[in-house]
Amino acid sequence: MGEVGGKRGGAARGWSIALLLVTGTLGAGEAAAHVTATGLATVAIEGTAVAYRLTLVLSEVGEPAGRLLAAAADGEAASVERVVGALRQRVTIRADGVPCRPGRAVLQGSRLGDSRVTLQLDLRCEAEPTRLTIRDDWFDFLGEHYRTIVRIESRRGLREVALLPEAREATVELGKGGPRVSGSFVWLGIGHILTGWDHLLFLAALLLRGGGFRSVLVIVTAFTLAHSATLALAVLGLVAIPDRLVESVIAASIAWVALENVVAREAPSRRWLVSFGFGLVHGFGFASALTPLRLPPWNLAVALVGFNLGVEAGQAAAVAAALPLLAWMRRRPWEPRVVRALSLLLAALGAVWLVQRLFVV
Repeated sequence: MGEVGGKRGGAARGWSIALLLVTGTLGAGEAAAHVTATGLATVAIEGTAVAYRLTLVLSEVGEPAGRLLAAAADGEAASVERVVGALRQRVTIRADGVPCRPGRAVLQGSRLGDSRVTLQLDLRCEAEPTRLTIRDDWFDFLGEHYRTIVRIESRRGLREVALLPEAREATVELGKGGPRVSGSFVWLGIGHILTGWDHLLFLAALLLRGGGFRSVLVIVTAFTLAHSATLALAVLGLVAIPDRLVESVIAASIAWVALENVVAREAPSRRWLVSFGFGLVHGFGFASALTPLRLPPWNLAVALVGFNLGVEAGQAAAVAAALPLLAWMRRRPWEPRVVRALSLLLAALGAVWLVQRLFVV
């Protein structure tokens, strides 16, 4: 009686864990695969004058900020006033430790009909900056998953930083030395992988029937090598593939691997090939966080190094967190049923995303 109760209790715990995973996956399905919205900012320095320009894609900005920005872009006076007020309040620039005085603030919608809006704030510093400090508090206005990538242009050279909720301020020494790997780009890479539900769910589908530790290591290594290669090729402008095609294939990769989990009687022996093949496509998806920068090759290469380090660190953390749970499940008699149920759910979610990305604008 005790043994039967123990088996039932173990199965119940297993299905409870599965239910938690299902709930989390459904939550992911309700959101965009990449919940991170990225604003591209340019800080142009000419003598003591500093011009801050931030471009946002409204379709990436969540509510209610997106609705407010859209109304402001259409010229609604009250909305314009609120957005301009937020611009003055949430952007702070200091030159050599001294705050620059904010001046004219302008909001302009795109004339191309691509749902972009540009915010500009002109500032005046007491002297031409040699050390520039930028603080960005847009995260409180645009949401915790918002990021700003900043390009700093001056006669002393070109620099770039990434500002995040946990790293809202960055100081740049203008004209001193070449570009370095910025810790902010490492954090940007970590955030991109950990908020990229489609990448995480593809990994989950791979690992559900990944086999033993050695097999999992080979699978993850193949995925890493593949997406690192195409990430570099895409960011450096050597290969370009339309975003719609990339995102559609990423969705299809989830459905493909999940269905393979259901159909295959044993763990696929050549899963690393599938991981490598689809990993090539996922690398182009990662590249979307950096390609809009349009930086000179060397600066972009340095940003790429930091970003890729962050992606790999985030991926390693996700895999390390999943492996103990998967190892525990594989020693249980009910594991095949749980894997089948989760795989069917992942396949359905991948199929939904595929349809959305192919046919929904």
